[in-house]
Amino acid sequence: MNGKAIVAVLTLSAALAGGALYYLQVYGYYHEVEAKPDPVSLVLLADNLPEPILAENFQAIDADSSPIRYRACFTTPMTVAVLSETYVMVDNPKPLNAPGWFDCFNAEAIGAELEAGTALAFLGQKNVHFGVDQIVAITDDGRGYIWHELNECGEKSYDGTVVGEACPDRPAGVSQ
Repeated sequence: MNGKAIVAVLTLSAALAGGALYYLQVYGYYHEVEAKPDPVSLVLLADNLPEPILAENFQAIDADSSPIRYRACFTTPMTVAVLSETYVMVDNPKPLNAPGWFDCFNAEAIGAELEAGTALAFLGQKNVHFGVDQIVAITDDGRGYIWHELNECGEKSYDGTVVGEACPDRPAGVSQ
């Protein structure tokens, strides 16, 4: 009888801990992001500075626990033909998964559109956080998606290799 009680307590504790861990990863750390007046920017080819673009129906989530948890969806009346001639494009973007409850962002579908050429990826902002770039994908029909992705400096920094002189200095308070 005593062993059964211990097993029951351990099983219940593990189930509660697992449930809490799942909740925190999928729901707990995320919060909705309020749309700013110009919520979407792309980096201009001319001067490498971000410039706001027309965006409607903006929805976004973020989490303070990681710089790459940001996801957003929007629509734009701008065409990818005009955008591709004006803004910096990104090679080999890799959309990151969003929580299932944020249903406007489907990384697999976005990746398929990028691969098929029905969407193009642009640089939204370089080093939005240290070693993290903001990537904006826009489809032929005007749907847009934003996520944060590690850049070369971020990958080096977070895997422990020497960052080198090509990367900006790490801001104060950001540990390796």
